[in-house]
Amino acid sequence: MRYLCRKIGIMETITIKINTNSKAGKALKTMLEFFSKQPSVEIVEEKSPYNPEFVKKIRESEKQIKQGKFVVFNSKDVWGSLGL
Repeated sequence: MRYLCRKIGIMETITIKINTNSKAGKALKTMLEFFSKQPSVEIVEEKSPYNPEFVKKIRESEKQIKQGKFVVFNSKDVWGSLGL
């Protein structure tokens, strides 16, 4: 079916998430931007549906976890695990 779609000129949509902080991500984005100058390729960037403040809090939490700044507790003894 894909062959038939290409044969009659229907475009396909591909979603790619790129980490532009990595070398590979930067290289891929540069390559895609080069191809976007061709009439048969269009790049459509979508904004995140998440509130920027929410994303900032999540990223800060991920950073704290990597730094070991978190508490592990026993779900069967929550109060005891927290020292309360």
